[in-house]
Amino acid sequence: MKMLKKELSMLLIVCLLAALPAVPAAMAADTETSVSSRTTHVLLYLDKAEAFLNGEQVTLDTPATIIKDKTFVPAKFLGDAMGLKVEWNEETRQILMETPGYSIILDSDHKSVWINGMLENFDDVAAIVNGRLLIKLTWLADYMGARYTYDGELRRVEVLHVRSPIGIYNPNTNNSSPVAKFTFAKPTYRIGEPIDYVDLSYDPDAEGIVKYEWSGRQEAFFQPGTYPISLTVFDKHGNKSNTYTRNLIIENDVYLSELEYPIYKKPVGGFIKTDWRTLWGHFWELPQLSKLSVTEDKSRKLLVSDSPEEFKTTGILYQDSIEGKGRLYADHINGTNEKVSFAILATNMSDKPVTIKTTNKGEVWPSVYANLIGNEATVDFLMNDPLDEKMTIPPHRTFIYSQFPDFYPGQGVNLFYDVETDGKVEFTFVADHQISQNSLTLPKLAFDGHVRGSFPVSEVQWTIDASSFTVPSRLVIGDNVTDPFQPGYDTIRKQEVKNDGNYGVVYKIHADKPRKMAIMLLAKGGVFKGPIKINGEIRLVPESGVLTAFDGMQIVARTTGKEEALDIEFSPPAGSAFPIDLIFYPLEDK
Repeated sequence: MKMLKKELSMLLIVCLLAALPAVPAAMAADTETSVSSRTTHVLLYLDKAEAFLNGEQVTLDTPATIIKDKTFVPAKFLGDAMGLKVEWNEETRQILMETPGYSIILDSDHKSVWINGMLENFDDVAAIVNGRLLIKLTWLADYMGARYTYDGELRRVEVLHVRSPIGIYNPNTNNSSPVAKFTFAKPTYRIGEPIDYVDLSYDPDAEGIVKYEWSGRQEAFFQPGTYPISLTVFDKHGNKSNTYTRNLIIENDVYLSELEYPIYKKPVGGFIKTDWRTLWGHFWELPQLSKLSVTEDKSRKLLVSDSPEEFKTTGILYQDSIEGKGRLYADHINGTNEKVSFAILATNMSDKPVTIKTTNKGEVWPSVYANLIGNEATVDFLMNDPLDEKMTIPPHRTFIYSQFPDFYPGQGVNLFYDVETDGKVEFTFVADHQISQNSLTLPKLAFDGHVRGSFPVSEVQWTIDASSFTVPSRLVIGDNVTDPFQPGYDTIRKQEVKNDGNYGVVYKIHADKPRKMAIMLLAKGGVFKGPIKINGEIRLVPESGVLTAFDGMQIVARTTGKEEALDIEFSPPAGSAFPIDLIFYPLEDK
């Protein structure tokens, strides 16, 4: 063969929609810049789509051809084969080529070419043919180091490229660059199957890798196809590796759908973000989980003081008596322009000493964050730490049962107390500048629309069937339909009332031998922040911030199908809106 005296050019693809010449998968799967050399051998035939890459036949999108005594060849194909970066930028409408030591930008719209920032005349190096950008091979060979020969009898161009080994030692830092490398645990994955990335990166200096930069990496993919995944790593000196790329093949076989994936794979406490249409279509109209029994515990009288929720002046917020078991619940905000004190006064209504025993409590320091105080007080109460505090009140005397630090304007407080008395005690919820016996003479403040009253039910118990359901199902809390608001009586207004939201009520939900499933909490009424206790463990929903009806839902638990029982405890936190859904999603073995 003899050297071709005519200039040889390479083809680049301008249009993203045009089909690219295929490079065999064996060549495309690993595009690491290796520390060793590699030879690429290409045979191209003028005006024929058939070509050979390292002995394997391939079909080109556009064959090599001669125009005005110049030979042109498909550059995208050669660039891929030789490990060169050849990319079309849709935003700038430019083609970027990167070779060792050179960055080349070709702009067909403006007939410009830049080589390491130096402008050259477009017509000297390129031409547009049938919507394709062609580049002179002699010009490009100066930057890629390829050798080529031309056989006129066979009308064949033979290109030989040896990728020179690139040293990883940096003399400026007296340190070597790290090497990025990884593989996949399996050759192919299904739709929605978790990808197991096996990191094989290393640092020749044995100092360790401190930073990983991935491109294209996902936990799972939800469309079949081939996905390039790239990795670049850095050592502690800031030395950067060459970018390493492998192709991931996703088969057209479903393991988990995009909706199912986070339900199966996100950890407990994980948040599943979704849009309102998805929530509506999949979770808004789910069937209700069967309640085998519903029991209301009336052994403990519940006093709720939440109106006026934001008091504008000092006064008595609520007042009623308890004889035996009771629960004191209050949620108030200082709406005045000055600091005030908040307290619960206990008055012995009998002719003999009365002892008040406190068996459980949840309380929080005054704060301007309504959702925070509701969350923290409910956390304390559901923890149910052992408590045995006692107070004995002489006949017809008034003691301060509980007093909080001073409220400043805009601050609020939330509290629970479970008490037991051996006589009749009147409890007065009061806001005053200085708490004393005289606080009992303050006016009783008017109702403002929030919950206030005394309620016979402070606990509801549901036994549910969580073993036999086969489709996603739900329990609704606080909708006043499937979960009725508890009736009561407001002693100040002298009228019957309802506990809208069932604040201060504890829900105890029990299931025998639950199936394998995920349990999620979905806010439907508005802002929500509060704890839920599942088999003795408290879960915060959400773990930070607040949850709204438009955000999504949080995974609060998973069962294995081997538990003897499932027990859930919950109490509506102050500052949160209702209803909420507990969603029970059956899980299959995967």
